[in-house]
Amino acid sequence: MEPKWLEWAKQLQSIAQAGLTYSKDVYDLERFELIRTISVEMLSYQTEIDATKIKDLFANETGYATPKVDIRAVVFQNNKVLMVRENTDGDWALPGGWADIGLTPSEVAVKEVKEESGFDVKVVKLLGVLDKKCHPHPPSLYHVYKIFIQCEITGGQAMEGIETNAVAFFSENELPTLSIARNTKSQVDWVFKIINNPQDPVYFD
Repeated sequence: MEPKWLEWAKQLQSIAQAGLTYSKDVYDLERFELIRTISVEMLSYQTEIDATKIKDLFANETGYATPKVDIRAVVFQNNKVLMVRENTDGDWALPGGWADIGLTPSEVAVKEVKEESGFDVKVVKLLGVLDKKCHPHPPSLYHVYKIFIQCEITGGQAMEGIETNAVAFFSENELPTLSIARNTKSQVDWVFKIINNPQDPVYFD
């Protein structure tokens, strides 16, 4: 679970962002800008990352603050799950990435599988919507919802992508080193369980 200081910093950022968007009073705007600055300074102090860099990443959005959305495709073949090795950390993840404006979650899942693994897929069903803060991921500056969508292969062939350098299928007992910013061991264990128990309801939180 994420540390309290990170939770508080993100809450302050959310309050400041909404206030800067909707407030009309010049003095309130100054106060909300101060709250945003405090949230950035909290993160900079705790992480030892330069405040300017944190502001560019963390306090650069406008409008009402909402969670970001990460889509993960769950693709099985012969009781093994499809995974790709990420260029950024050299570890393995279910194909996926940030949701794209203008695309449905299903369209994102299909696109990400093709781009990262080379396979063509069709969407079968929604497996779950997970709040990243409720799972053992590394701390994140963003509040993230992770949508897991089951897909079936319809064509294509294994092929690395721009962001990936290997494609493989893994059994439940032979999982590789996971990119835990993207998917945790408990989440991969869960997808094996739910695939083998299709009557289970959609998981959330």
